[in-house]
Amino acid sequence: MNDVIKLLNNHRSLRKFTDEKLSLETIKTLVGAAQSASTSSYVQAYSIMGVTDPEKKKALREISTQSYVEHNGHLFVFVVDFYRHKELAEQAGEEISYDKTENLIVGVVDASLAAQNMAVAAESMGLGICYIGSLRNDIKKTGEILGLPEGAFALFGMVAGYPEDEGSQKERLPFEAVYHENTYQRIDEVQSDIEAYDQRISDYYSERTGGKRDDKWSEQIIDMLSKKQRLDVDTVLKENGFLGQ
Repeated sequence: MNDVIKLLNNHRSLRKFTDEKLSLETIKTLVGAAQSASTSSYVQAYSIMGVTDPEKKKALREISTQSYVEHNGHLFVFVVDFYRHKELAEQAGEEISYDKTENLIVGVVDASLAAQNMAVAAESMGLGICYIGSLRNDIKKTGEILGLPEGAFALFGMVAGYPEDEGSQKERLPFEAVYHENTYQRIDEVQSDIEAYDQRISDYYSERTGGKRDDKWSEQIIDMLSKKQRLDVDTVLKENGFLGQ
């Protein structure tokens, strides 16, 4: 197993960082790594925002409710961005549209690939990271705080910094439940694998919390997906020119 695969397999989300801020050189290195990711048809339909203003970080923390949004080495926000494309087209006397689902997918995938490149680069430099999807708890206000124009919206954040501790790693679903060869496997074919995984996750939580928590993975995701969340996202995206009007 080479060093890159070891690094990838060692990933864990870290939420406690020292007070040391990332240098401009480090930020440029991370953004450069992010930009080296694949991009659909060379569109590069994303932007990366760095948030250093204490008041903005505090406001974003209030949206997220997570303390590490405010306390970290650096806060990045990945933005799905067709604003620059729209403006360049207008300057050229042309008109473009990005209101179809395919355009949204392109932007989301571009931003996500860039972010994962950054995450791996950060971890290779001894930094810790954590994705912040909770910035979408109020996606409209997040956009207002960041001054995002029409054609752009905040997809998620990423905190990076020098870790205070090593954190713990959650086991992912077993290979048998994720990898399907030629034909998709129905749930009954992998039921025993998922049940065994559920028990390991329950044991993990029990050990980590001293018995205060022992829920299974399937219980978690059923509870989460049975609740309607962030219903404003669809409206805000349409207001910004995505998904039609």
